[in-house]
Amino acid sequence: MDNVGIVVDDLEAAIAFFVELGMELEGKGQIEGVWADRTVGLDGVRCDIAMMRTPDGHGRLELAKYQNPAAIGAGPHNPPHNTLGMHRVMFAVGDIEDVVARLRTHGAELVGELAQYGDSYRLCYVRGPEGIIVGLAEQLG
Repeated sequence: MDNVGIVVDDLEAAIAFFVELGMELEGKGQIEGVWADRTVGLDGVRCDIAMMRTPDGHGRLELAKYQNPAAIGAGPHNPPHNTLGMHRVMFAVGDIEDVVARLRTHGAELVGELAQYGDSYRLCYVRGPEGIIVGLAEQLG
């Protein structure tokens, strides 16, 4: 897998959220032109993107803010976790409580509760900018 794409309305807020999560901003740019139109099946595409890289360099997120055509909502702003389609990205973290506290300064809220799965993991889901659900997993022992 090369990357996961997420369309956002506030690109800077999304960048700040994922930087707080430990990702690094790899680069920013603007996408437009006939090739972009053909690739995504829209006319007149102009889109600002930011590529975010995981600290180990193996995973990337492409955050995209459409200038033209304007982005459209896909349903409720904060859909429940069982909504059809891609619903979360999961990150391994070292101290889940610390990460949750830091993400809250960027508006994140727990979706449910911080829970423990046997003796293996502490897990939770947080809702970040644009209603994006991010899973956090802290391996125990």
